[in-house]
Amino acid sequence: MEFKILNQIDQLNEVDIQSHSKLQAIFKHSTRCSVSNMAKRILTSELEIDNKKLLDVYYLDLISFREISNAISTQYSVQHESPQILFIKDGKCVYYASHSDVSIIYALKQISK
Repeated sequence: MEFKILNQIDQLNEVDIQSHSKLQAIFKHSTRCSVSNMAKRILTSELEIDNKKLLDVYYLDLISFREISNAISTQYSVQHESPQILFIKDGKCVYYASHSDVSIIYALKQISK
């Protein structure tokens, strides 16, 4: 499974544009946090279950790119947490989760309700 690497603020425009045709997700990962490492392993395994056809997942190393993390919080009106995943549809955050609730499978069920 490959994440799309998010390392430039202007990529948030790409996320918004793509979200009009396919669900987009942004995974905010702290490379210094064991909970975040666990969340990354879960996401990786869930995407191998064929969910990658349903959405694109962007990976943000928030330790290296804190300014992008701050921009995400502002743009989508979601308080920063770590680890955190946001799901973007039609340019808006339609669902987000943090810590042990980071899961694509669970989120897809919630979004489709």
